[in-house]
Amino acid sequence: MSLGLFYIGHRQGDLNNSFTLPSYLRTDAAIFYNQGGFRAALNVRNLFDVDYFESSQSRLRVFPGDPLTVVGSISWEF
Repeated sequence: MSLGLFYIGHRQGDLNNSFTLPSYLRTDAAIFYNQGGFRAALNVRNLFDVDYFESSQSRLRVFPGDPLTVVGSISWEF
């Protein structure tokens, strides 16, 4: 099992410094199982479904971060 915290402070939204993007704290988690060549994993990004802005190019082009995302995987090595 693993847990990751990602904190991004407030930052300028464009090269002219005409606005700022707010800070955010995103939590990611994973749980996995390994046995021999078998591996199963469940990865969760943005565990608490926090609304945040990933980046921007201008006041009219602000890119929101991804919502709660769950990805499962299974693999077998032989």
